[in-house]
Amino acid sequence: MEKQPKLTGKDQWKVLQRLLSYTIPHKVSITIALVLLIMTITGSIVGPLIIQRFIDNYLTPLNFPESEVTAIVLLYIGIQVFMVVVSYFQLMRFQDIALKIIQQMRIDVFSKVHGLGMRYFDKTPAGSIVSRVTNDTESIKDMFVSVIVTFLQAVFMLIGVYIALFSLDVKLAFMSLLLMPLFLAIVIIYRRYSTDFYQDLRERLSQLNAKIAESLSGMGMIQAFRQENRLEEEFDEINEKHYRAGMRNIKFDGILLSPAIDLLYAGAIVFVLGYFGFISLESPIEVGILYAFTTLIGRLFQPVQQVMQRLSIFQQAIVSASRVFKLMDDIDMEPEQQIVKNAEIGDGKIEFRNVSFSYDGKADVLKNISFTANAGETVALVGHTGSGKSSIINLLMRFYEYERGDIFIDGVSLKEYPKEELRQKTGLVLQDPFMFYGDIESNIRLHNKEMTPEEVRGAAEFVRANDFIEKLPGKYSHRVTERGSTFSSGQRQLVAFARTIATNPKILVLDEATANIDTETEVAIQASLEKMRRGRTTIAIAHRLSTIQDAELILVLHKGEIVERGTHQQLLSQKGLYHMMYELQNSTIEDVI
Repeated sequence: MEKQPKLTGKDQWKVLQRLLSYTIPHKVSITIALVLLIMTITGSIVGPLIIQRFIDNYLTPLNFPESEVTAIVLLYIGIQVFMVVVSYFQLMRFQDIALKIIQQMRIDVFSKVHGLGMRYFDKTPAGSIVSRVTNDTESIKDMFVSVIVTFLQAVFMLIGVYIALFSLDVKLAFMSLLLMPLFLAIVIIYRRYSTDFYQDLRERLSQLNAKIAESLSGMGMIQAFRQENRLEEEFDEINEKHYRAGMRNIKFDGILLSPAIDLLYAGAIVFVLGYFGFISLESPIEVGILYAFTTLIGRLFQPVQQVMQRLSIFQQAIVSASRVFKLMDDIDMEPEQQIVKNAEIGDGKIEFRNVSFSYDGKADVLKNISFTANAGETVALVGHTGSGKSSIINLLMRFYEYERGDIFIDGVSLKEYPKEELRQKTGLVLQDPFMFYGDIESNIRLHNKEMTPEEVRGAAEFVRANDFIEKLPGKYSHRVTERGSTFSSGQRQLVAFARTIATNPKILVLDEATANIDTETEVAIQASLEKMRRGRTTIAIAHRLSTIQDAELILVLHKGEIVERGTHQQLLSQKGLYHMMYELQNSTIEDVI
C-alpha cells in the first residue's frame, strides 16, 4: 500500500483551511451557535463574580438584607438555569452543523470515487478506499463536533476570564498572562510530534480494513484452500502493529496532555495563594476576591485542559482529512471526452488504428492493434492469458485512456462521443457478472424508471432467463443478496444477458460471457446469443473456440500483438497458433497424452 508522505506544519494548515471551507454554507447557523456560546460563557463568568459580591458585601460583614440577598440568590439560580437551556440549544446547533458538513464531505468523496479511472482501483485496495470514506470522515466529524466547539469556547472563555481578572486585580491579571506562552509551548510540541504518530495509526487502520475486505470477498477461496490460518496470522500481524501505534499515541498523550496542564494549574493556584498571602501581611484582603480569583483561574484552565484533551482528536482529524483530500485530489480520473456536438452512434462500425497501450507507462500490453468490425459483424478475440484481449475491451469501453493510435466508431473517434452515448449504445457482459442488492427486476432494469415491467420480462425471455426466474419465490420480485451469492454462475450470467439486451445496444461486448455457464445451459443460450448479435456489432472474447466459429473475423493475439486473423476455416488452414488451440480443445485426454 502506498505510504502517505509526512505532513508538515504548512500542509496541516492547508488541510485545516480546506476543512473550514465546508463551514461557509452554514454561516447563519454558525453565527447563531456562536451567540449562544457567548451567552453560556458570559453566564459561567458572571456566576463567580456574583458569589464574590455576596461574600464580600453580605457574608463577611454578616449583613443579610432579605430583599437584596433574595435578589442575588434568584439571579444566580436564574443564570444557571439559563445557561443549561442555552447550552442545550448551542450544543444541538453545533452538532447539526457538524453532521451536515460530514454528510456533504461523504457525498463529495463518494462521487469522486465513482469518477476515478480504473488505474486508481488497480493500485488501491478496496478496503483502503472504504476506510477513507467511513473511518476517516468519522474522525473529521469528531473534530467538528468537539474540537472546534471546545476551541471556540476556550477562546471566548479566556477573553471573558481575563476581563474579569483585570476588573479584580490588574497586577495579578498581568502576571497570569505569563501562562499563555506555556500553553502555546505545550500545543506546539504536541502538534509537532503527534502528527507522525496519528498518521501511522490511520495507515494501520486502513491496512486492517483492506485485509478484512480482501478476506470477506475471497472467503470461498480461503476456505476451499484452507488459508484461514495464514490469513489470521497476517491479520494478527497488522492488528499488532495497529495496537503498538495506538499505545504509542496513548503514552504520548498521557505524558503531554492532562498531566502537563494539571501541573501548570497547580503551580498557578500556589502562585495566586502565595500572592494573596504575601499582600495580606501588609493589609487585609477580601475573601470574596480570593474566591473569585481562584475560581476564575480554574475557569481559565478548564477550557485549556479541554482543548489539550481534544488535541489528539484534532490531530487525528487533520491526518484523516489529508487522506480524504488526497483521494479527492487524485488525478487518475476516468478518461475525458473531447465531445463533438451531435456525435451519435448509428451503424456501430468499430475500427482500431495502430493502437498501442500500457497500464504502467513502461511495458506495452497492446502493440499496434489494427482491425475493423463492420456494422452487424462479430469479431472474436482469442489468445492465451495475458495476450491483451481484455485490454482491447477496456479501451473500447473507455475504462482507460490511450495516447497512441485511435479507435473509431462510425468514423468518429471514440474520444469525441459523449460518455452517455457510449454507455447507452454499448452493452457489456463480463465473465463474472455483478448483481446488486435488491430484486431480480431491479437488477435487469438497473433502476431505469422508463423501462416497463413488460420490457424487463421480454428481455429475460429473449435470453431464456425467464425459465429459472419464474420458478423463484416471488419471481421477478425475488430478493437478491449481496453480489447475487445465492444464484449459480449460470443464473447470474443469464441475468446479465437480460440486463444488456434490455438496453437494446448497437454494440455488444462479450468478455468470455459463456465461460461460467455449463454445457447444457450454453447450448440453450447459443440461439439467444445469435439473436442478440443479429444487427449488432459484436466484439467477443472467447476461450471456447466452438462458440465463435461463425464470427466474420477472428483475431489471434499473442503478447499484445495480432499474430493471426481470418475466419475459423481460414485460421485452421494456416496450421498456426489458432489451429493448435483448436486441436487442444477438441482432443481427448488420451490424445493429449
